Amino acid sequence: MFDVVIKNGLVLDGTGAQGYNADIGIRGDRIVAIGEVGDDAKKVIDASGSVVTPGFIDLHAHSDLSFLLDPHADSKLRQGVTLELVGNCGMSYCAPLNDKTMGTFAGWKSRLGGDPSESDPGWTEFGGFLDALSESGSAINVATQIGHNQVRSAVIGADARAPSYEELETMRRIVAEALDAGAMGFSTGLYFPPGYYSLTDEIIALNQEAADRNRLYSSHTRSESDEPPGLFVALNEAIEIGRRTGGRVEVSHVKAHGPRVWDRSAQILETMRDARRDGVDVAGDQYPYTACGTPLSGAIFNRWAHDGGRPALLERIGDADLLQRLRSEADYAMVRFQGPEGCVISGYDPDHSLEGQTLAEIADSRGGDAIDTAFELLQEGEVSVVLTSMCDSDVDTIAAGEFISVASDGMSLRTEGPLSTGKPHPRSYGTNARFIERMVLERNVVGLEEAIRKMTSLPAQRLGLENRGRIAPGQFADIAVFEPGSMREHATFSDPHQYSTGVSEVLVNGKVALAGGLPTGATEGRVVQDNAG
Repeated sequence: MFDVVIKNGLVLDGTGAQGYNADIGIRGDRIVAIGEVGDDAKKVIDASGSVVTPGFIDLHAHSDLSFLLDPHADSKLRQGVTLELVGNCGMSYCAPLNDKTMGTFAGWKSRLGGDPSESDPGWTEFGGFLDALSESGSAINVATQIGHNQVRSAVIGADARAPSYEELETMRRIVAEALDAGAMGFSTGLYFPPGYYSLTDEIIALNQEAADRNRLYSSHTRSESDEPPGLFVALNEAIEIGRRTGGRVEVSHVKAHGPRVWDRSAQILETMRDARRDGVDVAGDQYPYTACGTPLSGAIFNRWAHDGGRPALLERIGDADLLQRLRSEADYAMVRFQGPEGCVISGYDPDHSLEGQTLAEIADSRGGDAIDTAFELLQEGEVSVVLTSMCDSDVDTIAAGEFISVASDGMSLRTEGPLSTGKPHPRSYGTNARFIERMVLERNVVGLEEAIRKMTSLPAQRLGLENRGRIAPGQFADIAVFEPGSMREHATFSDPHQYSTGVSEVLVNGKVALAGGLPTGATEGRVVQDNAG
């Protein structure tokens, strides 16, 4: 007898191959039979008229805290996502923790709706974070990365300088210990301070720990636009790190950011293809939107202004001798997101009523200049923004790239409880549904089989997972059942907390987590800590 049988569906196995009609038999947490398997099962799911695919793998997420605040954070589950890779962009803000990094952790927790008075998480090292994540339970599987920015902050702080030999060795030890504890990769956010202050040799030394353990290196590169050092210099740095360490490189959220580099997407892909032909294992991921999400301070200030962290930045904003330089640089930067009209406040603790408004609207209501208004907001508190910075043609070109996975750059959220705050980018609720709805059905950028490959076996291969990402005997039973023509993204920029629809059933490790389009409340997700999954 099987525990679950899925009958009468069109199986898309995740490899990109043409679909075929078959039943799937599941025992425990594994797929054990495919074909005509009969009805002898504790539960039978009729998938008539639907496709049956591997559960989707979100290779770029920031849900490090989501499941600690709410194990049923199901914005991804309802889209068919069964595994997220967190700790991206160098931001493993849950570990390591010390007096230099605890403030960042507390800030993220507060912005996600957590209780800021509960400041002690109960761990400081990466292994303690993994233990807490396992104990909390989750609706989907979670894999983690150790982030360079967090490690550098813990050892050096926010200073714009190279580490001493002793500091570099301490960072290497922290990265190695995290990987040995179960982190599935090492990530950098070289666009952000303090990661931006590192030299390439520092990253090579730290990433060697990941490469030697066959773990992924993922990078938010130093630039995705015309901002120094420039898009292609930054991309080639990521490639060179892969060449010199021999490890896998994942270029995070591949994009051409800002009108000054629009129409360069084909060149981005060809640069990566050239490297792959030279033997560098480089690939990328992408969210299918023309808007990005980021801190406002990082979007408008050049890196020199961040030296010393937020306190030093605020001092510079208040320095009359530096004001004109800061204004000039901010004015130039705003061209990348089409001015204050293209900047929407997505998170702002000092005044939640501003969330969902553009910077232009806020400036107008205050009777001031947009740049002065931005400076005022930053002096009052941290500001998260959504920026319209890309063009459709570039998004489509990158989406068709054969080595580009579909990923959200978002979080597992919920329409109620602590994870329902703010006006986050709708990608947290809609990435996978949107990709099928728009890239497959409306624009015919890729076929359905290829879209599923980009969401399943391709990200599994990038992460080095051997037993997830395909429909095959012996694979973990992470499975999604849906009607492609019914896939709909409902989240919008003005009203992002809306679930996508179209997925009817989802299994996570063989247990039904979504039935009839609704969560069952199951928390059968696991913390994935090795390549066996």
